[in-house]
Amino acid sequence: MRLAIPADGLVMLIGPSGSGKSTFAARHFLPTQVLSSDQMRAVVSDDPHDQTATDDAFELLHKALAMRLARRRLTVIDATNVEGWARQQPLAIARRQRRPAVAIVLALPLEVCLAHNLARESPRRPASIRRQYRWLTDTLESLEADGFDTTWILRSEQEVDDVEVDWLALP
Repeated sequence: MRLAIPADGLVMLIGPSGSGKSTFAARHFLPTQVLSSDQMRAVVSDDPHDQTATDDAFELLHKALAMRLARRRLTVIDATNVEGWARQQPLAIARRQRRPAVAIVLALPLEVCLAHNLARESPRRPASIRRQYRWLTDTLESLEADGFDTTWILRSEQEVDDVEVDWLALP
């Protein structure tokens, strides 16, 4: 599958922990293009897993997103984004900056996410992943209403592996 990504817009990765968002981001985007919630937690607290730093981490992520989009720089958000409220502020920032926004949903089977999680250096609690997966399933129907210019849903590891990214030229 070929994904046409706007070279000056927002790419929001959506999926539960263990779905492969960070791996996908590293494979297809430059490190400077990716704003990760874990990375932002580490910036503000020295611990990427410190959930008490989440509010500050997302405040920093949203500020960096606004600055990058103002400069017409492709920006990828690597966070679960499985709940509608989590997508609202980044989408509002993209709209204020008049930048396109696309969603790439990694809707892999729950069993795959749980297996990937076990291979992590710091696994998340399986109950958290099950909850995120349920939220993802609930949100798939409403993604169209969120206002993304384009949404791709990848449902298997093979689909994720087969992705090729094409950059849309700036006008």
